[in-house]
Amino acid sequence: MIVRVDLDGDRRVNFDEFRLMMNCRPSSTLFEEMGIPVEADHPYVPKDLKLPGFVPGFLSQLTILAVYGISSLLVISFMWILSGRFRKISKVDRLLMCWWIFTGLTHIILEGYFAFSPEFYKEKTPHYLAEVWKEYSKGDSRYAGRDSGVVAVEGITAAIEGPACLLAVYAIAMRKSYSYTLQIAISLGQLYGTAVYFITAILEGDNFATNEFYYYAYYVMANIWWVIIPTTIVVHSWKKTCEAFNVHEQKKTKTC
Repeated sequence: MIVRVDLDGDRRVNFDEFRLMMNCRPSSTLFEEMGIPVEADHPYVPKDLKLPGFVPGFLSQLTILAVYGISSLLVISFMWILSGRFRKISKVDRLLMCWWIFTGLTHIILEGYFAFSPEFYKEKTPHYLAEVWKEYSKGDSRYAGRDSGVVAVEGITAAIEGPACLLAVYAIAMRKSYSYTLQIAISLGQLYGTAVYFITAILEGDNFATNEFYYYAYYVMANIWWVIIPTTIVVHSWKKTCEAFNVHEQKKTKTC
């Protein structure tokens, strides 16, 4: 940021010279103390969000979304083909395997990077994962600002739910007895995390998006799937669990 300051009415110096004269005080702190408004050097809301050392993104929105979309499609396609090699697995279970591999890798890679990279907004190279979060923060600046609630939720999701999702893939493929119980547990965890995510935003004013486009495209649409799909899985798994118990009880009755 370049600022020109009138020191003596005649001579003007640029900010670098002025900072040296003022014992290298940070620009934002210095001008705030002087009562001079300083424009934010980032695209996020609120404008007074402190992001020292912020580096603008290098990749375009289209590039970021295209890489994510293509990568996700490849992962899902791979799992769909692989799941077809297992015998006695229904199409519903194959779809569930696709969902769990997709959401598991999303939790571990994307959310894991965010949770354990507190200064991603300072990244000076076109690191894809940093670019994702610089872009997504336009829809929810709590990510760039390292909101403690968001970091906690994402950290737990990455460390616990991510690996659990991969275990669910294995459980479905191997027809393990704990498959439906595990899927219910993970889905409830996802629903809880999503609820905390939305509720805390509302309690804090729900004013973290750069504009309405980013609010609905990123904040709403990118997260609503973790409400719809987990809810559907809970209902499906609950029904399957009840059916299994009913069959077991019928067998016990016949035996008696």
